[in-house]
Amino acid sequence: MPASGLNGGTVAPRRELLPGGAPLRTELQLEDASLRYLIEDIEVRGNTKTQRRVVEHFVPFRRGDVLDVDNPALELTRYRLLGSGFFRDVQLSLRKGSARGRVILVIEVTERNTLVVTDLAMGLSADTDADGERRPLAAFAGVAVAERNLAGSGITLGSALAISQGATTEEAIDQFGLRVRFFDPAFLGSRWALSGELLYNDALDFFGNARVMVDDVRQSSPSYAVVEYTRSGGQIGIGYPTSLTTRLWLGYRLESIGDVRIPRAAASDYRGIVEPIDFEILPGRSVLSTVRASLEYDTRDHPWMPTRGWLASAALELSPAPAGSDYPYEKLDLKAHRWWALPRGHVLGLELFLGAIAGDAPFFEQYYVGDLTDFQPGRLLGLNFDRRPAPNFLRTAIDQVRYAEYAVKLNAEYRIPVYRGTRSIFGIEAFASFGAFALAGPREVTRPAPNLSALQRVPMDLTGNLGFRLDTSLGGFVLTFSNVFGFLPVRQGDDR
Repeated sequence: MPASGLNGGTVAPRRELLPGGAPLRTELQLEDASLRYLIEDIEVRGNTKTQRRVVEHFVPFRRGDVLDVDNPALELTRYRLLGSGFFRDVQLSLRKGSARGRVILVIEVTERNTLVVTDLAMGLSADTDADGERRPLAAFAGVAVAERNLAGSGITLGSALAISQGATTEEAIDQFGLRVRFFDPAFLGSRWALSGELLYNDALDFFGNARVMVDDVRQSSPSYAVVEYTRSGGQIGIGYPTSLTTRLWLGYRLESIGDVRIPRAAASDYRGIVEPIDFEILPGRSVLSTVRASLEYDTRDHPWMPTRGWLASAALELSPAPAGSDYPYEKLDLKAHRWWALPRGHVLGLELFLGAIAGDAPFFEQYYVGDLTDFQPGRLLGLNFDRRPAPNFLRTAIDQVRYAEYAVKLNAEYRIPVYRGTRSIFGIEAFASFGAFALAGPREVTRPAPNLSALQRVPMDLTGNLGFRLDTSLGGFVLTFSNVFGFLPVRQGDDR
């Protein structure tokens, strides 16, 4: 699935527009609403920058087609045009043609700024050492920008940058991530889409949650083991619309993983049992080569603030040794998101995620606890900035899990409109969310954490969030407050 922000893989335009608009307008006086008409012509209005062929690419109707005015494809066509990110408003209407039974399909668009900030994130991370003393803060920031309609061609060119400083206890070691992205929804004028991305990461990560023992003179912190590494490479993908609401994607990714520096030996406490740390990355230099297939289903009326519809996807990624990969594994992700429109413009959303990995995936390809809980920062461009375990509201074994091969999350969100506009700020909505997640690996399945009850051995926790969603001429933004809890006093041991 293409993406253009700080968490995605391949590139596609981020799409932020407000839902709304009237049903299909028509100048025809219809005695029978089920009558069908011949499309004599398609007229596009308002596209001062966007080329006509780009607009028509998102329209499934052609001259000479028979049109039923009750066809739900008309409404879905409007959603597709809004979802392109090129237009702030889209209206479809019919007017009389040159003869009885003939009509002209009129597509009227209102263009929007397409040079946008597609993602923006910044924050601080903090925790304490084994004695309860606060460690130094880790500052991080990320930004992604894109021109989503280059010269009116529909092509997206974008880039993203993420950095952090102060990630270790004794010295400030910066992390750096960079992406350059390309997306063409109609490659060479065809129905095929083409996406590509180049990446580079100079990164580190943290292992061990309690009483970590590290044998490495380069690491001065006794609180965790640090792995340093770089990633460089890219990926390419092609997509084809199998219907008005579904699209099939095929992709290939090749990365070189180098400059890997891991401790000579390290061990951590696992609920009273000292066990060695498996860093799940090969020392020196290695290669990651994967092929990916995904199927998307999208009936949203708005890609940034949807009020109804579905967004679902199924993705299978394979990293076979015959393809030159040093990490043979298989990964399956299933996602489903549903929205319901409620009275007074309120919206209820329900989201489900299921993921499973089999094989020897490197740790940065596994599911990360920060990507599941809203109470600490998730990864940006694959960089991890946080050293803390999950908050563990349910006092389960989740505090022992950082990366793992199996993940599930169920989340509900309620949104309330605060402001609607037509100029630089198109809309503001307040939202609240609540959910639960579980994260486990083979260790948690075959060797559950000791000294816990049967239910507490299930590594699960609660999550939630409060904030605002904004749709602006510069892009869509989310202001959240859940991570503020990360700056509350953190206690270790039995009193945590």
